[in-house]
Amino acid sequence: MSRYAISDIHGCNKTFRYLVQEVLQLKPEDELFLLGDYIDRGPDTKGVLDFIMELQEKRYRVTTLMGNHEDMMLQALEGSEYLHHWFLNGGNQALDSFNVDDITEIPEKYWRFLHQLDFYVELEDYLLVHAGFDFESPNPFQNEKAMLWIRDFKVIDTYTNGKTIIHGHTPIPVFEIEDAVADPTSKVIDIDGGCVFKMRMGHLTALNLDTRQLHAVRNMD
Repeated sequence: MSRYAISDIHGCNKTFRYLVQEVLQLKPEDELFLLGDYIDRGPDTKGVLDFIMELQEKRYRVTTLMGNHEDMMLQALEGSEYLHHWFLNGGNQALDSFNVDDITEIPEKYWRFLHQLDFYVELEDYLLVHAGFDFESPNPFQNEKAMLWIRDFKVIDTYTNGKTIIHGHTPIPVFEIEDAVADPTSKVIDIDGGCVFKMRMGHLTALNLDTRQLHAVRNMD
């Protein structure tokens, strides 16, 4: 049994499927932690969500966290201002993947999926989250905005108990991820290889949480 973490798929369904099925060769007894931002910008938001839900329906052990883009999509239901903000951040590509003209036409099962997403998960050796934690706030583990949006944060050991934080949200070149993973003193590891940004970074990565082996594939979408 292996444990893997992947973040910031952003509608890159072909790349995501290849990484999971061909590179990781995920088995039902493995654990897959997905750290948010499955949607927007890339060509196939619907396909990514369908694949995640398919794995869950087949009883694969898949844990799904909320990203800021899922949060924006949920807010887009609340009015035109939020909808415009979502579109500015790649929501139009997500809408196109459902082949609908209006956000309210997206089938209910996808909204149910979004509503059940967690904000973080604590393992015996890791804290997994989309963006990070604001350890200067009164309760970092209840600060949902920070968990979705924070960029730079300082770790306070009294909160983490020595656990390593794995997050995405801020895209970085794959060599920087490799350097952080290879450093045994790293207590914060960003695994967002900027898959959707083909010309600049363009990698989707999966970190084996047990061996700290990093798997990286170039954007195939």
